Amino acid sequence: MPDVLYEKNLEEHYAVFTFNRPERLNALGGNLVKDLNDALMDFNNDVEMRVGIVTGSGRAFSAGADLKEMSDRNTVSSEIQAKFDSGAIDSQERTRQLTEAGILRAGGLRNTFPFSSSPKPMIAAVNGLAIGGGCEQAMDCDIRIASTEAFFGLFEVKRGILAGYGIHHAARVMPFGEAMYLLLTADRLSAEQAQKIGFVHEVVEPEALLPRAVEIAKMIAGNAPVAVQGTKAMTQFWRQFAMEESQRLGSWVSRAVQSSDDAKEGPRAFAEKREPNWKGR
Repeated sequence: MPDVLYEKNLEEHYAVFTFNRPERLNALGGNLVKDLNDALMDFNNDVEMRVGIVTGSGRAFSAGADLKEMSDRNTVSSEIQAKFDSGAIDSQERTRQLTEAGILRAGGLRNTFPFSSSPKPMIAAVNGLAIGGGCEQAMDCDIRIASTEAFFGLFEVKRGILAGYGIHHAARVMPFGEAMYLLLTADRLSAEQAQKIGFVHEVVEPEALLPRAVEIAKMIAGNAPVAVQGTKAMTQFWRQFAMEESQRLGSWVSRAVQSSDDAKEGPRAFAEKREPNWKGR
């Protein structure tokens, strides 16, 4: 069974992408990112597809990064880096080992947030918890609707790590103060609160979620495809404005945070089901 289910409705010109790791709360591990990118490549290249809907199987939209896998990757990455620093391997061998370990992929870093870069509108139908990278997946879509059972959160500071995508984009899809509250407190945001601040367009009962997403998709698909894609291109220009500068600064800050003892302790404590012991370094 693939980690992303991809279903196309050719007659009505929309596709549904379903995160399909319910036993891991649809965390962004396993083959989910690869399956998602493969499906989106087909979707983007299919002229019959005009709108995408993104949802999750089971009780979660997505729990974000798989912190157990992250802890394992951090350990492997540190070991490979130590070999490189000692001169035991060269840069080419380091890249090969990082790729083999799944930390890098051929052609560069894994594209974990591809919805905004699709030329076609993407609707997030948030069926349950959407935290960390899962909240950011919804953030990356163009329109968000949510079930009454959904909630959102950016919990990275509780794990000693940085909310990568959310750092750059949260204040572009919700008021600045609300974004800062979410990023700094790691508090939960209910579906109703998310609608109140404009992060979510609409909140519906669970059984009405996918039908409502399809209804919106059909309204969009009924419009001129070139005009719709042109509209997305222009609005994404605004949303992505100065993003290159933001990412350059974010890269510097992220290196400092990710190399800290706390960044290793957070995922390890989560995997071991205990409270973290922060060192502040």
